[in-house]
Parts: sequence; structure tokens; C-alpha cells
Amino acid sequence: MTHESEGMPPLASLDGWRTFMSQSLPEPPALLPEAAWRGLDRIERAVYDQARTAYHDELLLVSTPAIRRITTTGMKLIARNGRRQTGRKGLIVSGPSGTGKTTSVSQLGKRHQLAVDRRSPVDISGERVPVVYIVTPPAVKPRDLVVELAAFLGLPYAYRESPQVITHNVISVLHKVGCRLIVVDEIHNLDLTTRNGQDASDQLKYLFEQIQATFVYAGVNVSENGLFSGLRGRQLAGRFITLHTGAFDHDTAPQREDWERVVATMESTLRLHRHTPGTLRKQAAYLHRRTGGMIGSLDQLIYEAANDAIADATEKITKRHLEAVVLDTAAEEARR
Repeated sequence: MTHESEGMPPLASLDGWRTFMSQSLPEPPALLPEAAWRGLDRIERAVYDQARTAYHDELLLVSTPAIRRITTTGMKLIARNGRRQTGRKGLIVSGPSGTGKTTSVSQLGKRHQLAVDRRSPVDISGERVPVVYIVTPPAVKPRDLVVELAAFLGLPYAYRESPQVITHNVISVLHKVGCRLIVVDEIHNLDLTTRNGQDASDQLKYLFEQIQATFVYAGVNVSENGLFSGLRGRQLAGRFITLHTGAFDHDTAPQREDWERVVATMESTLRLHRHTPGTLRKQAAYLHRRTGGMIGSLDQLIYEAANDAIADATEKITKRHLEAVVLDTAAEEARR
């Protein structure tokens, strides 16, 4: 699930993170009574349909077992690490594309920040930054990481300033603003087979040791990408707990029940006039075959089909609508 839209700042910036924190679940538009709906003129119908389509396009968050496991484990680590000066542990979230890694770690960040705000609702200084979220650049070098942290914080730096100076300033500011959670997404861009990647890994290790915060890394199949290989990889593995996201399985009764619950949750949010509740849940096996059990693909499939049902005025999702949706590559790979 993405957290950006046109005109919105990126999540990997303080403004973007604060925008994300301020967002609540979109208010579902009320379905009009039958007579009122039929009585809409052309312009009124267009406005009404646009509101429902935009609601479906919000890609509503569904709390999956993986998201709950990651946020619960992360919150426990944050609490435990807050009482330790040494021996802290981090969290790695690993899995294929489209399995909810970014959604999971961003929800962990939101949950932590909400907990901080509840404990101390008044930020007198206006400088509190409980969570930092950055994205690992491709072919990352050590300087890139601290520059990303500085950019998130809005911390000015000179182009020719040494990485050591920027690092010192970033660490000082992170202590000052009370940061206790640092999320580093797309960690698979860290290539330990290259000198730059090795140096960047050493930089992360130094930041881990110097900043009294819980570090959470998220990336695509990190073990397969060599993140735990060699001496540096073994050191990393010893300091982090790894949790995996993946496609929903559909082999056992409990697995099928988990999948059906996710389908039913999405179905319950639809704003269609002719859709019979439970229709999609009955097609859960088909939906699993189409999506390969990928939560992001299911999200796309259901809501795109719903908007097509609004556009053609059928007002209910049919097999034809579902078959017409072209899914992402991740879903196709998961089906193989």
C-alpha cells in the first residue's frame, strides 16, 4: 500500500510522515436510498459516483495476521530497547514484493508515535520526532544513508560536507528530538558484495550503536539477496529478529478461514447499490487463485472491479468485472 498521492509529500520526509500520521480512515460515503439514488440528475450522479470511486481508490488498510505480528513484535522491542543502553535488538521485515512490508512497518511507526503522543500529549518544544522513515537508495553508499536521515529531519548540510560531520549532526538531532524508532525501507538495495555496500553496512552498524532507538529494516527477500552473508551479515543477523511477510496460503482450513476473513473485510467496505454481501466471500478460492494469495493484488482486484461496476452502472461485482482486471506482476509470479 502506498502512502503518497498527487500533491502529497513523500513518506520519507518529516512533512510526509506527519501527513501520514494525521490521516484517518476515509469516511465511507453513505449509500442513498433507492428512490433518491434513482432521482439523481446527470451531474448529481457523476458527483455521487466520483465520491464512491475515490473512496474505493483509497486502498483501505486491512489488518492481516502478518501486520499484527510485526507491529506487536516491534512495539515489544521498542519498549525493551528503551530500558537498555547496550544489547538492543532490531527487526527485519522480509518478503516478496506486494506482501505488505511497507504497510507493516509504517503501521508500526504510527502505532509507536500514537503511544508516545498519548503518554505526553503536549509537545512543548514542537520538535518531537518519535519516528524516522527513510528509503535505502539504489547502489547505496555510506554518505547516502546519513543524507537520507538529514533530509527527513530537514537538517541542512553542505554538498561538500564530510560524511562524518553530517553523521555527527544527525545523531545529535535524533537524540534531541527523542527519536526511538528508525525505519529503513528497501534495505535490499544494500549490496554487501560491493565495497560501497559494505561501507554502508558499517555506517548502519555505527548508527545502531550510537542512537538510542530501535532500528527496523524492510526489504525484498533479504536473506536471498545476501544481507546475512559474510562477517557483516552474521553480525547483522545476531542483532536483528527477522519476520517474514508472504502470500496467504490456502491449504488448510485455518488458512482458508484467514483468507476468507480478509476478503469479507474488504467486501464489507464496498459502496455498491446492487452488490449482495457475501458474494465475494463465496468466491474466496477463485480470488486466491487469481491473486496468488497476495494481499496487495487482492486489494487491487476488488476495488478496481468495484469501480468498474460503478462505471457501467451494474452496481455489483460480477465474475466479468473480476476477470477484466489486469493484475500486477507479483500476483502472476505468486500463482506459478
